[in-house]
Amino acid sequence: MRGAKSAKWVAGAIVVALAATACGGSDGGKNEGKGNASGKPAGYVSIDVGEPQKPLIPADTNESLGSYVIQSLFTQLLDFDADGNIVYTNAESVETKDSKTWTVKLKPGWKFHNGEAVTAQSYVDAWNWYANIKNQQQNSFWYADIAGYADVHPAKGEPKADKMSGLKVVDETTFTIELTEKVPYFNYKLGYATWAPLPKAFYADPKAFGTKPIGNGPYKFEKWDRKKLIQVSAFDGYQGPNKAKNKGILFKNYATVEAAYQDLVSGNLDIIRQVGPTDLPKYKQDLGDGAIEQPYAAVQSLVPAFYSKSFKDIDPKVLQGLSMAIDRDTITKTVLNNTRSPATSFTPPQVKGNQDLGTDVFTYNPEKAKKLIQEGGGVPENKFTIQYNADGGHKEWVTAVCESIRKATGVDCVGDAKPDFATDLESRDNDQVKGMYRGGWVADYPVNVNFLKELYHSNAESNNGRFKDAEVDALMAKADKANSLEESVKGYQEVEKKILEKMPAIPLWYYRINGGHGKNVDNVAVDFHGDLELTGVTVK
Repeated sequence: MRGAKSAKWVAGAIVVALAATACGGSDGGKNEGKGNASGKPAGYVSIDVGEPQKPLIPADTNESLGSYVIQSLFTQLLDFDADGNIVYTNAESVETKDSKTWTVKLKPGWKFHNGEAVTAQSYVDAWNWYANIKNQQQNSFWYADIAGYADVHPAKGEPKADKMSGLKVVDETTFTIELTEKVPYFNYKLGYATWAPLPKAFYADPKAFGTKPIGNGPYKFEKWDRKKLIQVSAFDGYQGPNKAKNKGILFKNYATVEAAYQDLVSGNLDIIRQVGPTDLPKYKQDLGDGAIEQPYAAVQSLVPAFYSKSFKDIDPKVLQGLSMAIDRDTITKTVLNNTRSPATSFTPPQVKGNQDLGTDVFTYNPEKAKKLIQEGGGVPENKFTIQYNADGGHKEWVTAVCESIRKATGVDCVGDAKPDFATDLESRDNDQVKGMYRGGWVADYPVNVNFLKELYHSNAESNNGRFKDAEVDALMAKADKANSLEESVKGYQEVEKKILEKMPAIPLWYYRINGGHGKNVDNVAVDFHGDLELTGVTVK
């Protein structure tokens, strides 16, 4: 996952920042050395990444801010290159003959940051802990394919076991994974950081570990100044292909993306992931060769809360009508300054199985939009809200979307701003969304299932709209049992067609990174997830 924004909620539409202040100062650690006026140690790289929603535990991190830090500290079995092809990291190989039993062989010699060896047991113990319902990990659903998951994570009641029967250690560097059913794309799922191993020290005090994690990744943890910065240093003993070419990273928290941009231009910040609306027209001129513009595998959407007064028992025709009331072309060209491309499906072009759905549901058509809404019985009280995080640069486009819907159909629509991304996520997690919310999903792995099952299966953790449909679940189960990856991808194409009928969300546009870096760093590249590959950044 060098980018599981993971995994997955992305914070920004055209910006990604969280509330707080710029950082500075020193805690006297051994890597504090000689730095610049902003408090950055020599040889370190700074980037605008805000406060994670949760403690720094791989299976409890499901949003872009925390995942940036997690992927610096932990490495899972495999990753993906810029084209979405598998690259083995901690694994020597992941093989199967029947898509049901998988054999993992680890590369020998890997160590955790405390010197403990990374073994097959490190993975098996971690996955069993992540999956156990008692531990309440956000990403526990990711382990549901493994035989015995229901024993450690029952739908009701206490777990019957503390280990999944499908995980077996063969020797120090080999283990097997038996699934309940065939899953042809299972090896792709292993590229998400939620599958990272844990050292023995974790189990003594998981809560404390989450504030001072010990990983096996390219960087080791140094400090976390809440709502200000997280600092990590390069791990000299790292064995992976993405060994750090700098001395460390400062993940700096800003109240606004405009403040981050000003720090970038003034030389007090090295990298900004997304430029905000006010600076987009001039950032290429300001940054020159440091400007970054590149599409990546992500979709922005509006997600109805199906438990809300506005959308409970809503007819899908109403949602199709609202979709056709949104002038995506105009909004992406004007408000979003050509930084997005109008969506034509539920999946982005960069993943296997992206398809032309042969529909006009994503095409602006005021007349048909109004007709569909009327045929479907309309929106209760003829109005609804769109929840978004105010620190993410969303206000402008949410306002434009609402105005487009209002003008085309007469349905009233207003934004419901939450102060920051963490508050926005908590509202979704606790079923407190009043109407729709602003959804943004970045690929964990380059297969269409990641944008369908992880968001719209009835039991999916990230299904915060609480969409439930037996037909969709059944089609997903059928696709999962296919005999090959290609057949499974085709099965999920059928799932997507059914989803189009049900409308669990309204896709808006595909993401493009519009960020940049300052003059003090070089070799700033973007991976297929849209994450900046921090390990490769060099300091001049």
